[in-house]
Amino acid sequence: MPNDSAAAGYRQGMKKIIELLLCFLHPIAVVLIWIDLLTRREIGTGAKIAWAIFVIIPIIPFLYVLTGGDLW
Repeated sequence: MPNDSAAAGYRQGMKKIIELLLCFLHPIAVVLIWIDLLTRREIGTGAKIAWAIFVIIPIIPFLYVLTGGDLW
């Protein structure tokens, strides 16, 4: 059975690394989306403002926390 606990420890470690990576990637993604919105001509100003506000909300991390980390 020592193999099972080692595998569980490895999964927990990898899960924590991915969680930390997502914490850093979300702000970068938001900035990239804002830059993209600035260059779009086919989207109206109201839609741009709505998207700019909407992307600030980190939906996936909220879902993760609300489910107690049981998404995967």
